[in-house]
Amino acid sequence: MFNAKLIADFVTLFRGMLGFGLVWLGITEGGEGLQTAVIIMIVAWTGDAIDGKIARRSRKNYQSWIGTHDLEIDMAVSCGLLVYLVTAGYLNIWFASFYIILWTFIFWRWRNVRVLGMLSQAPIYAYFILISLIELPNMGVWILAWIVIAVIITWPQFPKVIVPGFIDGMREFLINYRNLDNDR
Repeated sequence: MFNAKLIADFVTLFRGMLGFGLVWLGITEGGEGLQTAVIIMIVAWTGDAIDGKIARRSRKNYQSWIGTHDLEIDMAVSCGLLVYLVTAGYLNIWFASFYIILWTFIFWRWRNVRVLGMLSQAPIYAYFILISLIELPNMGVWILAWIVIAVIITWPQFPKVIVPGFIDGMREFLINYRNLDNDR
C-alpha cells in the first residue's frame, strides 16, 4: 500500500545521508570532488523541496519522528557541507570552528528556534555557491538555474508564504528573544 508519509520520510532520511556523503567526499576527494558536491547539494535541495509536499499528500494524518526533525536534518546537511568545504581546502578550519561555536552558543542561549536553524544554513550555502561559481562556473550556473527553477515552481508560495514566514519569524524572534531568555 502506498504511504506518502513513508516515502517523504525516506526522502528526508536520504537527504541526511547525503550530508554524511559530503563529509566522505571531502575526506576522500577534497577539492577534486567539487562537481560531485554540487550534484549532491542539488539532489539534497530537491529532496528538501519535495519531501513536505509528498508528506502532505498522505491520507494518514500523523507526524513522524523524521518529519518533525526535518530542520535538524537540513542542518546536518549544511554541517556536512561545511565539513566538505574545510576538508576540500575551500574554508579555513579555524573560521569553520568559530562558526560552529557561535551557532552552538546561539542555539544553547535561545534554543533551536526554527528561523535560527534556517538562518544558520544560509551563509554555508551562499559560500558554497560562490565557491562553485568561482571554481567550476558551469556547475555554479547549474546551482543558480536550480534556484531560479525552484522559485518559479513554488512562485505563488515563495513570495506569499516562504519569504514572509521567514521575515515574520525573524521579527518575532527579535521582539521576543528577551522572553526566551526569561524562560531559561
